[in-house]
Amino acid sequence: MKRLIHIMKANAVMFIAMALAAVTMIIVPPDEEYIGYFDFKTLTCLFTVLCVVCALRNVRFFYTLAEKIIKRFKNARLAVLALVYITFIGSMLIANDMALLTFLPLGYFVLVSSKKEKYMCVTFILQNIAANLGGMLTPFGNPQNLYLYSRFNIPDGEFMLIMLPCFLLAILMITAACLIFIKPEPLEVTGVERRLPPVRVSVYLVLFAFSILCVFRFIPYVFALIIIPVAILLMDRRALLDVDYGLLLTFVFFFIFSGNMARIDAVRDLFSMLLDKSTLVVSAISCQFMSNVPTAILLSQFTDNYKELLLGVNIGGCGTIISSLASLITFREYAQHNPGKSGRYLLVFSAFNFTFLITMLLFSLLII
Repeated sequence: MKRLIHIMKANAVMFIAMALAAVTMIIVPPDEEYIGYFDFKTLTCLFTVLCVVCALRNVRFFYTLAEKIIKRFKNARLAVLALVYITFIGSMLIANDMALLTFLPLGYFVLVSSKKEKYMCVTFILQNIAANLGGMLTPFGNPQNLYLYSRFNIPDGEFMLIMLPCFLLAILMITAACLIFIKPEPLEVTGVERRLPPVRVSVYLVLFAFSILCVFRFIPYVFALIIIPVAILLMDRRALLDVDYGLLLTFVFFFIFSGNMARIDAVRDLFSMLLDKSTLVVSAISCQFMSNVPTAILLSQFTDNYKELLLGVNIGGCGTIISSLASLITFREYAQHNPGKSGRYLLVFSAFNFTFLITMLLFSLLII
């Protein structure tokens, strides 16, 4: 029973998605139209990217790279800036949740080993915001991006131009927050230099490049589904087990939920009316109650205004603790390392996140 409770807590979003899918399946019984709910390209690209990222993480590639960068800085402010920027850039390449799972432990290591634990709350929160907003620039940076990019067949250049203004504002705001809230106190971090396995790292980087080419439609995704899992199986079976299958199943359940909701007349009429007023505002607000991935999947059934929807579900990743799966990951990591301090964390988290949400939402309303 304890193990079941632990699994449910760790995959809360997945179980909620499963429950929602089950309820809508009662209203709209399974039929031949269900197969049309699923975006198989999104599921394949997400799976293959996660496979390679897990393999790279198992050889401590990201951790070692980040550790080398951190050691170059000599004060707390610069170190935290480096941690946040690494998470920011990492989310563009390996998705926001994987960036946090990789770099939050590094943040903990740096702050504890240098006796700067007092900055852990703010550092974790800024890493979380960096992961959510850094991933907005690329189609594979956030799961909802990958879905919308595929569903609406958005051209690469247009995708990045849509997100670039908010991306630059995010960099400015995150940098300002680090400069304001982290003091330039002397910092010393000691650690054992690690050596990466060159052959495995080289193969994984080639596979990662291959998976990204599939995301950008240069290579048919079917090839990636065959080549990448087989290669990873031969080199690191554990990486295949480490893949976040809960995230993949969450997508499956939300595809069912959103597909069924789109076939309910009253729901279709309500969302069509709301989205006609402001797709940007409705999508950003929806994320606060049902998270950004399900919001993207659901609202895409009722609007073709992918520009505002894309902006809304990325900006909407800031805000409440449930607005993004990445935020739940950060909260879980912080609570594990700092028992009894969850209440203070949630207060500081809300102050930072709603400041970012409101500022970026107002900015987006001005530029669209």
